[in-house]
Amino acid sequence: MNTVHNRINMVVNLAIILVVVLIGVAVARRYVPSFRWQNKNHDYRVAAGKNVALPGVDWQKNGETLLLVLDTKCAFCTASAPFYQEIARDAPQNRSVRVVAVLPESVAESKQYLSDLNVPIDEVRHSSFEALGVQGTPTLILVNRNGQVDQSWPGKLLPDQETEVLKRIGR
Repeated sequence: MNTVHNRINMVVNLAIILVVVLIGVAVARRYVPSFRWQNKNHDYRVAAGKNVALPGVDWQKNGETLLLVLDTKCAFCTASAPFYQEIARDAPQNRSVRVVAVLPESVAESKQYLSDLNVPIDEVRHSSFEALGVQGTPTLILVNRNGQVDQSWPGKLLPDQETEVLKRIGR
């Protein structure tokens, strides 16, 4: 009788451990959007030439547009704030590239998040990641005047990648 009880206890304990691990993975995927960046065999960039679906943006008027695709729950977005501050600080001086922040949260919540990060971006839009073809945050997308992707940079950028972005947008 004692061995049956021990076996039942062991099976129940293993089931509990399995459920806790599965819940942990689900929570990580939900609240750490960059969790997906760990797959080195997948290219997370948005394909060059892809049309960007962002209603209300006049791509012709903007010339080139740099989309900062962020999420208020993304630790890497928050950690990248100094770089976004640099982009936003230089934006008024470089009128040939417009900067637009795009987040899945409401515009009001997104503006508050950017304000808390001290990233002064005038144009903030609401959109799902799927509509933009983005698989994780942060992602920067350079869009041409025809509304097509010229280049994109997924994830928290390394210093040399930040320099590449600044050069690409003429800063």
